[in-house]
Amino acid sequence: MLKQISRLLVSVVMVILMGIITALPAKAAVTRSNVDLVSLAPSSNTTPIFDPKKVHLGITPTGWSNSDDPSIDTVPPTPYQQILSEIALSGFKGSQMSGKYPQDIAVLKRELELRDFTISEPWVGTYFTIGDDEDSQKIFHQQMEFMKEIGGKTIVVAELGGAVHQQPVAPLPNRPIFSDEQWEALTKGLNELGKEAYKAGMELCYHPHVGTGVETLADIDRLMEGTDPNYLKLLLDTGHLYYADVDPLVVTKKYATRIKHVHLKNIRKDVLEASKKKGLSFLDSIRAGSFTVPGDNKGVIDFKPILEELAKANYEGWLVVEAEQDPNKANPLQYALMARNYLRQVTGL
Repeated sequence: MLKQISRLLVSVVMVILMGIITALPAKAAVTRSNVDLVSLAPSSNTTPIFDPKKVHLGITPTGWSNSDDPSIDTVPPTPYQQILSEIALSGFKGSQMSGKYPQDIAVLKRELELRDFTISEPWVGTYFTIGDDEDSQKIFHQQMEFMKEIGGKTIVVAELGGAVHQQPVAPLPNRPIFSDEQWEALTKGLNELGKEAYKAGMELCYHPHVGTGVETLADIDRLMEGTDPNYLKLLLDTGHLYYADVDPLVVTKKYATRIKHVHLKNIRKDVLEASKKKGLSFLDSIRAGSFTVPGDNKGVIDFKPILEELAKANYEGWLVVEAEQDPNKANPLQYALMARNYLRQVTGL
């Protein structure tokens, strides 16, 4: 309880500081800990590399509470109202949907409108490779209707047939390897769902994910080759790619025109290497601190060339910060502000 009270007091102080900051000269800054709390408005000295009307900044709630493992949370658990408020306070305009948020659409929309932001994407798990077409389609249709209600157009999908990212095993050596028949079932199923999304004016974006059958560059190539580019787009997740020994800049350059959604996840290389050496599970790797946000000087990924490649390809859509961290070790508000400040400096947004 003391931790929650402390976090709430920090939020109040931050609101006061933001009011002070906006009244300061453009180059003035107020600092708390190692976070540079500059004004949330884009700098007038920086020309945005993206169209501000077509590119939006969001952050997932996984720095506050983890959907794959709800035990990665504070004690007592951080209430969803605080998560939404801290995201809004950090200057982001969207958040990935979470099981912790209100599931009643009317209640959710009221909470979102109160904070002037929206849901950037829902997460859809499919099971085409294990023959479960019916549930795959059912989950997709539910999330498509949800996004219609919210007013968004992006649906994130990943094939979870045989996935081990939630299992107590090392994800890379134990992930599923699909047969030719499974690949055919996957590409056929995704093309069908993608065609429905396309007809509804939406985009189905595939998320290569650690511990699943689409993880490596060869996997991504095969998926892209086997699906219709009109129906299936690619989600660029920098952290999952790096974790799987894939250079995110290479993927960005290769598929820049097909990338329609982005997760900006940073990696603490020393922690990740130790996790792999110990054979830690994906969730234990999260607990150990393998992931962090863009702008953290302990992170190894250089986001500037990645963002510049996307800008060169006239990227439109969401840039979503994602750091799956233990909130008891990494203050979520602090890291959200760190990422928002970094993106302002690099993109001008």
